[in-house]
Amino acid sequence: MDFDYNSTRSKLILAEYGRNVQNMVDYICTLPTKEERNRYAQTVIDMMGVLNPHLRDVSDFKHKLWDHLHIISDFKIDVDSPYPIPSRDAIHKKPDLLDYPQHTIRYKHYGHTVERMIEKALSTSAPENRERMALSIANFMKMAYMTWNKDTVQDEHIIQNLAELSNGQLTLPADTVLTKLDFKTPPPGSRTKSGATTNNNNNQKNNQKSSGKKNMVKKKNGPKKVSYRR
Repeated sequence: MDFDYNSTRSKLILAEYGRNVQNMVDYICTLPTKEERNRYAQTVIDMMGVLNPHLRDVSDFKHKLWDHLHIISDFKIDVDSPYPIPSRDAIHKKPDLLDYPQHTIRYKHYGHTVERMIEKALSTSAPENRERMALSIANFMKMAYMTWNKDTVQDEHIIQNLAELSNGQLTLPADTVLTKLDFKTPPPGSRTKSGATTNNNNNQKNNQKSSGKKNMVKKKNGPKKVSYRR
């Protein structure tokens, strides 16, 4: 007894359309006249649009469906398409390789940006500007060091690394006190949310206070007891 399993069937070219669409497209390719192929192809295009309603939000909806029809037929279907027939090379074109930065970083915990900052400082001709830039770079280096190394670091260590990276051209006095920079910015939208939450909490507190005052007034101004004397 023979069983028909998906593992023994031919591979689906576009699995999102299913086996039935694949079989119908294969059948259209076997039709003898072009009129019949065009009529059946239009029916299959309409069915493909129903099976994938999310494509209706895509620009050139019909154009994409006709391209998928040619892809499903392995570019063997011969019909009058209202759009240019895509080429096999354009569909299966491999993406270009990404160019990754190939920088040899001496101290990776400082990053390549610090080396570029040092180059910019060395290109500055004014000595006063170079000293200020050296101090700013050292403060940034301390922040970067503390980001990747949670232990404390001595300022002398940062100053020594700055001198090494600049080949002794950017030097700071040994008694220089570096500031610790913390670039911890809140995520986008957190200020608005926190502000809205604070306002809502304040409004709730004010409403509770006002309702409490009203209840107290009602208790004080409640009906008085009437005593009848005989």
